[in-house]
Amino acid sequence: MKTSLEGLDLDALDRHLRDVGIPRTGDLRAEFISGGRSNMTFLVFDDASKWVLRRPPLHGLTPSAHDMAREYKVVAGLYDTPVPVARAVTLRNDDSVIGAPFQMVEYVAGRVVRHTSELEALGDEDAISDCVDALIKVLADLHAVDPDAVGLGAFGKASGYLERQVRRWGGQWELVRRENDPFDADVGRLHSVLAESIPPQSRSSIVHGDYCIDNTMLDENDATKVLAVLDWEMSTLGDPLSDAALMCVYRHEMFNMIHASSAWASPLMPQADDLANRYSVAAESALDNWDFYMALGYFKVAIIAAGIAYRARVGGGVAADTDQVDKAVGPLVAAGLSALKR
Repeated sequence: MKTSLEGLDLDALDRHLRDVGIPRTGDLRAEFISGGRSNMTFLVFDDASKWVLRRPPLHGLTPSAHDMAREYKVVAGLYDTPVPVARAVTLRNDDSVIGAPFQMVEYVAGRVVRHTSELEALGDEDAISDCVDALIKVLADLHAVDPDAVGLGAFGKASGYLERQVRRWGGQWELVRRENDPFDADVGRLHSVLAESIPPQSRSSIVHGDYCIDNTMLDENDATKVLAVLDWEMSTLGDPLSDAALMCVYRHEMFNMIHASSAWASPLMPQADDLANRYSVAAESALDNWDFYMALGYFKVAIIAAGIAYRARVGGGVAADTDQVDKAVGPLVAAGLSALKR
């Protein structure tokens, strides 16, 4: 029996599962699935059951972005809604078991589409389009959930979301920018224009904060069936149009600099305007002030790219292919400025 992996003490986890009454059959084993830039993910299993465990990365911790209780709470709340999620199993929001907070859910068998080659395997253009419609319907269903009805009424502040986002990502830039950064002036200009043009919040809903095909589990044989939405670490109460716009921003070709050969940025995908229109229909929602939401999305993704590059420079445990990711910052900021001029 493998008793430890980097970041996961299986003996300690086994004792915890038995203590909280999780049925166990045979030795506990685990495999590392992913991690580095974001939370670490492990497949944990015994002879009868499989679970997925997530914990913060080993390096470069930013507590607000790696909140295990937040992920667990939203998944538990959404389990009996139209939004497909894995069943919540156990949460430990301290380091007393494996040396870090963690949350665990049941394993959902299916396929995750992250790269263009995996998108191509879904079939022809019509098959991909049908899959996109299903994904957008799930996002619209999420935004239709009443937070109070599922115990998530206190999941975040119901108002002021857009102001907080503009302020937060502007502040984040100051932490990750290079000395004499060539993009500093343009980032500052985009930040200023966003701050001056914040519209009234469209409404308040649960937002995923990082929604695209990468963060879903699809049925192995039918890509129009979304089995589970994954990676809820950025979720909160917020403006649903910001969630939808970020999904569209991820369609930009520069996202390939952040996520090599990204399925969502593939030319096989519908264009961003098409994605926006599909969301508007599925959610029965007008896209008022849409250019602002798109610009905010570009601003956020540009600074995420700068943050990945920053952690690569300081040895913060990011993936090895991130040394060029800061090249995405300029084009994404330019796209944000362009959106506000439309």
